[in-house]
Amino acid sequence: MNNDAFKKALGPFYRASLRELPDKLAIQIEHFRYYHKWPNIETPETFNEKIQHRKLYDRDPRLPRLADKVLVKDYVSKTLGQGWINPTIWSGPELPHRSSRNWPLPYVLKANHGCGWNYFVLSGADENWEDIENIANGWLHSKYGTLSREWLYSEIEPQLLVEPYLGNSEGVLPVDYKVFVFHGKAHYIQVDIDRATNHRLSFYDRNWVKQPFSYNYPFHPEEVPPPRSLEKMLWAAERLCVGLSFVRVDFYEIDGNPMFGEMTFYPSAGLGVFRPDSYDKFFGSLWSEAGSQIRREEHPHAA
Repeated sequence: MNNDAFKKALGPFYRASLRELPDKLAIQIEHFRYYHKWPNIETPETFNEKIQHRKLYDRDPRLPRLADKVLVKDYVSKTLGQGWINPTIWSGPELPHRSSRNWPLPYVLKANHGCGWNYFVLSGADENWEDIENIANGWLHSKYGTLSREWLYSEIEPQLLVEPYLGNSEGVLPVDYKVFVFHGKAHYIQVDIDRATNHRLSFYDRNWVKQPFSYNYPFHPEEVPPPRSLEKMLWAAERLCVGLSFVRVDFYEIDGNPMFGEMTFYPSAGLGVFRPDSYDKFFGSLWSEAGSQIRREEHPHAA
């Protein structure tokens, strides 16, 4: 058995063991597995350490509501206006009867309490209801982020929702603009290219100057033109994040108009890889202790 096969075989045992550990120890072990060093969670310095600190100690009741893909739309509409959201065609705690699923094509079925739970229906041929029902039931009965101790997802009541599909007829998804907002100021924009095929990314500052680093995915060497609505996106991101120490706010641009995607509080569960890795500490410096430090004794369950 080669090394990769051995690791794969051990995976279920590792995950089962991790679930039984106290939250802090489990987070420390996962961090060590990714970075080969023990994290400084109590007085975090790097961006990823501060995400781990937030997962353990930050119980701000706003976070689950803002990460809920159904509830956040009301907040965005009230803060920015109705035109910023992709309208919800349908939502509910379980799929309706098949006779009621007359949703206009193309559309996307999602779950509100996790990331990456999307089912794209571009034509009637994609409406394989048996498969869709199995997938949706799996989402509804899954607790996203349990292994990585992403607290806020445990506070979201699971629902399904259907939205209009925003990509083109060939299934190409729109460019994703992820704005990193620290203490109410938008600093950097992560631009994701070809997410469904050959995922690459670039970072730009708020003046659209390309940055020399990447995060998780390969660096996209070519210049990406700024979205026509860049200034509106930056304004919107800052409006949405008032009073929050760090949020990543995602947008799309459809026919020159910006559209809100989601708000993320634990990017990559605090296990993202910066290249070069010095940017992990640099991003951590943007997220000051004043906004993220919560006294440990207030949350003894995280010990």
